[in-house]
Amino acid sequence: MAAAQGARQTRLRQKMIDARVDIIVAFKPENSFYLSGFNPIIYSHPVIALFPRDGSDALLVHALRDDHARASTHIRDVRLYGAWSTKVTMGPSWLAALKAMLEERGLATSTIGLELDFVSVARFAEIKEALPAAIFRDVSDLIMEARTIKDDIEIAHARAAAKIADIGMDAAIAELRRGGSERDISLAAMAAMDRYWADNFPDKEVSDFGSLEGGVQNGLCCWALAGERMFMNCDNPTNRKPAPGETVSILIWTVIEGIHGENERTVMVGDVAPEKERALQSILEIRGDVIAAIKPGARYCDLYEVTKRGLEARGYGKYLPGRIGHGIGLGAHEHPSIDAKTEIPLLPGMIITIEPNIRIPGEVATQISDTVLVTETGCESLTRSVGGLIRA
Repeated sequence: MAAAQGARQTRLRQKMIDARVDIIVAFKPENSFYLSGFNPIIYSHPVIALFPRDGSDALLVHALRDDHARASTHIRDVRLYGAWSTKVTMGPSWLAALKAMLEERGLATSTIGLELDFVSVARFAEIKEALPAAIFRDVSDLIMEARTIKDDIEIAHARAAAKIADIGMDAAIAELRRGGSERDISLAAMAAMDRYWADNFPDKEVSDFGSLEGGVQNGLCCWALAGERMFMNCDNPTNRKPAPGETVSILIWTVIEGIHGENERTVMVGDVAPEKERALQSILEIRGDVIAAIKPGARYCDLYEVTKRGLEARGYGKYLPGRIGHGIGLGAHEHPSIDAKTEIPLLPGMIITIEPNIRIPGEVATQISDTVLVTETGCESLTRSVGGLIRA
């Protein structure tokens, strides 16, 4: 764990040197976790990770998070703000505490990196007023670029998340074959995933990252969408039962220790219209071509181009998707997108989803996705549940 954390810090500090940033002050839940290992689940009070280019890192949390933070983080310097029982804090204000910590390190007049894709305009104005001599740089992309390469610990967690997703997919398809509703299918998958997690990962957390107004205790989730509801892409499952001749999207997202997995399948209920089966067969063939093209050095846009050519060759050129996958890690939908314009090259350690699709409004919708690790020589699919044409 320490070696992986060290490699992560070394990679990020090199980027800080290149960008001439003296310290990163991270507020975004995924990023403060990336730097500290602490996920409070509920982010109603700021959790702030301080990561200097030189020197030791620190964590600033509300007093009510003290015990949880110290039990989770590798950072030794944990400071508190706010008021909570007998906890000794730096005062009621996180901003005053942050300013004092930066002054203590001689960094109050330095170049400070903030995630301006997350920090609100009001919060940024407060920080600038409190630190008038500091220079501020947006480090949103810098941190995200560092996160795209997963270390061994993150890859191990991705494998676990993918395995749980496979368990859920098997249970979901079995329930669909028993005639269950969208809700029955989703509940069967989530029950199976929770059971597998409890039995096989007793020391791992499945909490996801919350917002400023809520939290996610359990990120093992599934939603099924039948018939015309497939075009909604994401909705709470209903009591609607899939009918013969329809197709059903089963979408599963999982998380272990902050790292996500994704497994999505489209299942035919009995015999379906020839145009639906042809679309599914076509997208399966195209997916095979895309996966064969995954290797270090290939660009994200190259994978999209494989999909584009495949769709056009099969007569689906009018229905090109905006993207055919994305990065996955601390975010279920993480940078970057696999689209026509992203020229970033694939590198070993990247984890992506592969999900080219065909959407013909009102007629055909396919949604098939796997979580894939880029290796030194090609790729490895981390999700491995049954693929191909699936019929219930």
